[in-house]
Amino acid sequence: MSEQVRYITNEQGKRVGVLLDIEAYQRLVNASVLDEECLTGLSQDELQALADIMLAPAAQSQLENLLARNAESQLSAEDTATLDRLLAQVDRLTILKTRAKYTLHCL
Repeated sequence: MSEQVRYITNEQGKRVGVLLDIEAYQRLVNASVLDEECLTGLSQDELQALADIMLAPAAQSQLENLLARNAESQLSAEDTATLDRLLAQVDRLTILKTRAKYTLHCL
């Protein structure tokens, strides 16, 4: 944030004003109009990174394998627990991605 904010000082060195870069200014201005689903305090680059996030390739491969085996009713109790964990992780990622995209749209 130090590059986004610059202070104006008087001759005694007291801060009397502030200059914001446009991104920091827009976040402050838009924060009052954004609803609670918006992700605040993140730059547009950070929001875009979240909007593009994906499950790690190893986890995606494991998920696809477990889903295929589940369709054939070939999962152990441990595999079922792993599948449930991965599906919950996908759900959380989907919510995060959606909130990031929504926040970008609101900005």
